[in-house]
Order: sequence, then C-alpha cells, then structure tokens
Amino acid sequence: MQVTRETFNDVMVPNYNPAAMVPVRGEGSKVWDQEGREYIDFAGGIAVNVLGHCHPELVKVLQEQGSQLWHLSNVFTNEPALRLAQKLKDATFADKVFFANSGAEANEAALKLARRFALDHYNVDKDQIIAFKQGFHGRTFFTVTVGGQPAYSEGFGPKPGAIVHCDYNNLEMLEAMMSERTCAVMMEPLQGEGGIIVPDPAFVKGVRDLCDKHKALLIFDEVQSGVGRTGHLYAYMGLDVIPDILTTAKSLGGGFPIGAMLTTDIVAQSLKPGTHGTTYGGNPLACAVAERVLDVVNRPEVMAGVLHKEALYRDILGKINDKYHVFAEIRGKGMLLGCACNEKYKGRAKDFMTAANEQGLMCLIAGANVVRFAPSLVIPDEDIIEGLARFERAIASVVNSDSH
Repeated sequence: MQVTRETFNDVMVPNYNPAAMVPVRGEGSKVWDQEGREYIDFAGGIAVNVLGHCHPELVKVLQEQGSQLWHLSNVFTNEPALRLAQKLKDATFADKVFFANSGAEANEAALKLARRFALDHYNVDKDQIIAFKQGFHGRTFFTVTVGGQPAYSEGFGPKPGAIVHCDYNNLEMLEAMMSERTCAVMMEPLQGEGGIIVPDPAFVKGVRDLCDKHKALLIFDEVQSGVGRTGHLYAYMGLDVIPDILTTAKSLGGGFPIGAMLTTDIVAQSLKPGTHGTTYGGNPLACAVAERVLDVVNRPEVMAGVLHKEALYRDILGKINDKYHVFAEIRGKGMLLGCACNEKYKGRAKDFMTAANEQGLMCLIAGANVVRFAPSLVIPDEDIIEGLARFERAIASVVNSDSH
C-alpha cells in the first residue's frame, strides 16, 4: 500500500500539521525520507531518541525481549520492570517507582498521588496545586490544566479546580501564593515547551524551602530534562535540590513509549492497591528497552560527552549569530538548547525550522520565538558540525528572502 504525506490529510484527525516529507528510516543521528533524502536529526523525536535511531544495543534487547514476553498487565509483575525499577532506585533519591506509558501519565499519577497524600496526612482542604506559567506537563485534562499555557486547556469545559499558576523564577510571588492549603508545587527544573528556560538555582532552593515550610510536596517534571539530557542523569542532581516526586519519560525509553513516577517510601504509601492503575504501564517490552537505555546513558563518559557537545553547539551557534544577528541568546543545558529570536525576528522560529527542514536538518520550536534542539546525547561531533552548517544555510535563506 503506497502512502504519502497527502494520505495524512485523508485519514488522520487534523490536530497535527506534520512536515511535508515522510521519514522512513533512521540510523544514529540521520534519517532518510521516502525519496531517499538525508536529514540530520536535531529534533530527537522531541527529546526522546536519546541514543539516536536504531541504536544496536536497543535493537538487540527489543528483539530478545520480543521473542520472550510482550505483555502481562499488572495482575502479574515481570523481571524487566523489577530490574528497571531497582536501577532507577539505585541511581536516584527514590525508594519506589510507578510505571506508565508516557510523560502525561506519569504526571497524572504524580498529581493524584500528591492530592491523596495530603488527604491521608492532613485534611480535605489541603488540595491546592501550584505550577508555573509557560510550564508544560502533558495533555490529559488534569495535566494540561496544571500546565501554564491556557491555550492548551481552554475549550474543554469545566477544569479541575484548586490549581494556580506562578511566574517561573519568581520566588516572592510563589511565597505570596503558598499557604497551608498548598498540597504540591509542580515544576520543570528546566522549562522545555515554555521556551527552554533555565531556573536560577537560588529559586529552585527557595521553592524546596517553601514546600518544607508549608508541608507541600515538590514535584519535578523531568519528562524532558531527564535521562542525561542536561549532563546529569536527572536535572535535580545539578541543582542540589531533591524533590518528593519526580516524573520521567521521553528519553527513558529511547523511542519506546514508557513513563515513570519516582518517589519516597513515605509518599508512595498513599497509592494503596486500587487507588491508581494502568493496563500497559510497566510492560516487559518497554521496561527491557528502558533498562538498556539507562545502562548505556548512565555512564560518566556519556555525561561528559553531553557537556562537550553543548560547548560545540554554543561555539558554532555563536559564530553563526555573529554573522546573521538573528538570536538574542542561546539558552538551555546539555542537549536541550534553545535559540531565542531577537526583536527583529520575533515570532519567526517556525520560519527557521521550516527552512532548516528544506536544508536537510530536523529541529523543533519551543513557542513562537525559540528554535529548539534536543538531539541524541551521543550524536557524533561531525553530525553537529554538518547539521549546523545546514542550519546556517537555513538562516541565510530566511534573512536573504527578507531583504528581497
């Protein structure tokens, strides 16, 4: 059956508007479309393909597990899930793990757990959740309401209540909002969709202190920032702040759908049998792949490589910008970087992304003003250099078309 990009318009719900080309094969940090044209991948499946495409170790474990056991449900446990949970526990602050299928589901579990914990330990009135403007936590009705981008939550009827939003990096505002009614504060330790916003370390420490003062749980959404992306296994490790609950997904499966919520023994007790569940979460296929991802990523040489590659990106992007003057700053950490458009090119991030695609480079945007790169953590230096050469040509094409 021959399908093309036009087929999409005939058969798919119109909530996406994908690129004109259709990728059919990937290897490492390169992808080829139906016409056999090569692209360098700086998008990483939106910070998912942490080891690139078809990494031999992941292909091997998928084939091995695929010939053993695919699915059981949580009426039974399974060895890959138990091994992965043990490794996550050993590598982080956590004592207990809950598996889901996505970041949104991990966040849904975290929010339900926070409300339940407050009910178990305090009272029915302690239900307020504070999150941050421009934050993003998923597309379920609960998570999209907690997310701080109203455009994503409007138009679906009455929203879950007792959710308020604070300015990111504004500790005074948070202090004024918090009270004994606050049951949880949810934040990204590096805002992704909101524009690749790095927090002030003093702000993060202040949030932790305020949560302690008001007996509120601190939830870190590390769906995008986790699994080595910032040069630490999880971003909290570079901020010297330990959350009560952490969510992880995207890179955790290296492209296979999986999410996880990590927490402490005392908090975990509030998810008693029957309080929350999932049919697919923790299935053997996903957990076997994620276990191998963790084994490969959580090595000192990979983490050091992330910081080396960040420096390479920043160096070349600086030189490109010296020539074309389109970006106000390069933001982010590790392999989650944002090129923020300056006043002259305000709102033009999508133009740069589209032009990059035409030059054989896959990248992303984070809002209207930021071109986002979230490539593989092990992308070869030569692919970074070639990809940025293509990006420079894309920038030149946008700048030159403006001047004509």
